[in-house]
Amino acid sequence: MLLWSTLIGGLLVVAGTGVALGAALGLIGLIILYFFSNGATSLAIDAIWSVFNSFILSAVPMFILLGEVLLRSGISEKAYSAFSPLFRKVPGGLLHTNIAVCTLFGAVSGSSLSTAAAVGSVAYPEMSKRGYDKSVVVGSLAGGGTLGLLIPPSLSFLIFGALTETSIGRLFAAGIIPGIMVGSMFMIYILIKCIRNPDLAPRDKAPSSLFEIIIGFKQIWPLLTLIFLIIGSIMFGLATPTEAAGVGVILAVFISSIWGELTFQKLVESVYQSVILFSTVGFLVLGATILAQSVSVLGVPQQILETVAESGLSAYTILLIVVLIYLMLGCFFDGLSLMIMTLPVVFPLLTGLGFDPIWIGVLITIVIEIGQVTPPVGLNLSVLTALTNNEVSLGRVAAATVPYWLIHLFAILILTIFPAIALFLPELLF
Repeated sequence: MLLWSTLIGGLLVVAGTGVALGAALGLIGLIILYFFSNGATSLAIDAIWSVFNSFILSAVPMFILLGEVLLRSGISEKAYSAFSPLFRKVPGGLLHTNIAVCTLFGAVSGSSLSTAAAVGSVAYPEMSKRGYDKSVVVGSLAGGGTLGLLIPPSLSFLIFGALTETSIGRLFAAGIIPGIMVGSMFMIYILIKCIRNPDLAPRDKAPSSLFEIIIGFKQIWPLLTLIFLIIGSIMFGLATPTEAAGVGVILAVFISSIWGELTFQKLVESVYQSVILFSTVGFLVLGATILAQSVSVLGVPQQILETVAESGLSAYTILLIVVLIYLMLGCFFDGLSLMIMTLPVVFPLLTGLGFDPIWIGVLITIVIEIGQVTPPVGLNLSVLTALTNNEVSLGRVAAATVPYWLIHLFAILILTIFPAIALFLPELLF
């Protein structure tokens, strides 16, 4: 009981003081090791060395840099122009383009926040001029932006794989079909909403031909080729995630310099932002590693499993409780922080109940995606409010995002009933 009081109470107190979450996690882990494991704080050093010496984790900064380079190359405008003619005559018009381009950028940035910001900066001004309902526009951007965590390559999958020693290639393969499924569900919702209320999305009367669509996609073939080469080389075992990301960065710089608008100054900015982002993620991983080592040494996951077994609750009831806890915590923590913080307990618990590790990775990613659009911390909401220059308030953005929030929950239900949706490709390819 004292251990749990120290663990939960300590996290609440330290995090409540405004200390960085990584520091809070690490400090509580050291306290537990010192007072409950006979001063075995040296175990934390061994654990940190083991994780940060991981070849898999080295792929994270490379993928972050890859996304930053491409996001600063001006390809967002090209991608938006390419997809616009495809949905011109469909009820909802450019709202579908938002989802499609967010899906594409999810395969570029691996970050929900970057995806929402990049697409939103292009889409919102254009759609506002055309008379689209502003709340509906930012709702589609906030929802579509969450696909950045699910569509590979994904920072969520990379970090999940590094911390749980799960195959990155299998995780990437597992994210493809669920990502397309969630994106399609978003589009179906938009279609139905705009059929019922056409005033939300004025129809574009300009003609749209197959030739125009082909010409549009011809503009972004270098990007599509790069994405295919990176993901394909990992999924088919031709390269490790780190090797694929390293080569991808070189190709991205080359392509963006010739085809895009990448300058030396933008390249320096990309490196700088990548260092800042990875430092944040790395500090979280460091703290979570210390905490994971402390709870592992004391057998906390095993104690939880024994308690669960004695409770008589079914595996799916426990899963429901875990999802509800994630939804509650998602109101206060950003997605990646929440995942890193909880994996030391949640992963062994769910695998111990018989759930597939790859499936767990997809499920947790979808749940933390919901946190990206859940106030008060929902980062996608804040970014899009800023992009609109506060024309659309945070409350209006949050309200417009509720349907996408519910669609994510429905996707979790579908994947729970039909886990093969996520596991089909990994089992086929590996």
